[in-house]
Amino acid sequence: MKVINIGLICLLSLVLWQSASAKDLKMGVIDIARILEESPQAEQARETLQKEFAPREQRLIDTQKKIRSLEEQLARDGAIMSESERNKLERNILSKKRDFKRNQDEFRDDLNFKRNEILEKLQRNLVGSIQKFAKAEGFDLLFAEGVIYADDALNITEQMLEKLKKK
Repeated sequence: MKVINIGLICLLSLVLWQSASAKDLKMGVIDIARILEESPQAEQARETLQKEFAPREQRLIDTQKKIRSLEEQLARDGAIMSESERNKLERNILSKKRDFKRNQDEFRDDLNFKRNEILEKLQRNLVGSIQKFAKAEGFDLLFAEGVIYADDALNITEQMLEKLKKK
């Protein structure tokens, strides 16, 4: 897939280079991964996830502490407990561990689903913003991935981040 992308980029560059004799070609390179990491919109997406999932994560942590406490109680007092008390405590611990595992799996699934949903929306918005920026700045060609080398003068990532921060 990357070979095809690089081949297409080379072919497109060659075609555009040949037509560049009539006009100067304005090209640039942008680091999408950096934009996704450092933009205020990405930070806002991370905060949204944190706000939504922090209470559930805290409940999981609290449950895990309760289970540990029960296990410590069993280890400490198990020898002096009656057999029925010890069996009841062991079943309680096992039940809590099962519930914890199920809740943890649900939490992970829900978090991943929401993260992917937010990331997809963020990517669409950022690509739209980058395209608007490129048109407004008069770029003829903007590379995002598959670039092996680009002079720093062609890298417009900083400019794009500044534009996004002003939004």
